[in-house]
Amino acid sequence: MARRRKKGEDPISQLVGLLSLFAFGGGYYFTNSFIIGGIALVAVLGIALWIAIVQSDKKEERLRRSGIREIDTMDGLQFEQYLGLLFRSQGYKVEVTRAAGDYGADLIIQKDGKKIAVQAKRYSKNVGIEAVQQAQASIAHYKAHEAWVVSNRDYTDAAKNLATSNKVRLINREKLIEMILLMNPTAKPDPKKVIAQFQSKAQICEKCGNQMVLRKGAKGEFYGCKGYPKCRNIKAAR
Repeated sequence: MARRRKKGEDPISQLVGLLSLFAFGGGYYFTNSFIIGGIALVAVLGIALWIAIVQSDKKEERLRRSGIREIDTMDGLQFEQYLGLLFRSQGYKVEVTRAAGDYGADLIIQKDGKKIAVQAKRYSKNVGIEAVQQAQASIAHYKAHEAWVVSNRDYTDAAKNLATSNKVRLINREKLIEMILLMNPTAKPDPKKVIAQFQSKAQICEKCGNQMVLRKGAKGEFYGCKGYPKCRNIKAAR
């Protein structure tokens, strides 16, 4: 088993530290001057800082173009809707299973004669083993060729291991971002529009006027009033 990297063992930081040490030592060795050594050290640190700023700006621009932060604010239904639009824009035929009970899959997508059961997980933490079990079970029910789990987060080690042994494809945050960025900008669904579309629907409590929020109960997902416990109004999510 690979050793987990300890906190502070960032290889980039270690490389910068070594280069800084060599710069200072080399400057002092060849000039016998602490000042020259210090100048060399500052130069290396300045270059490292500039590279870090450039990389940070590129990463920020990548996140902005992907719309992943807006995706992070979606509820489960909005995320499923967004993925449906995303797959349709890639030429897939998409069927939403929610209306009939999902049986382990939220979407069924088809392209080039291949049927794929998709489990959508819009989470705020890593996705666990249960999602892989649900996706794998959906293959037989929907007579699919394979199953995918798509999430805006990553997966636990147990989920990754089970997915590998059951041939379930895991699409994590980075893969989802890459998938979105590779698309033609004109075909790319806008997360903000998906969110606005759902908010414009009748997800407003008719009793108190508060927003209805997607919740999970023993019998599945439902919309409950944000004013709970003062207002206990609920609506079916299906």
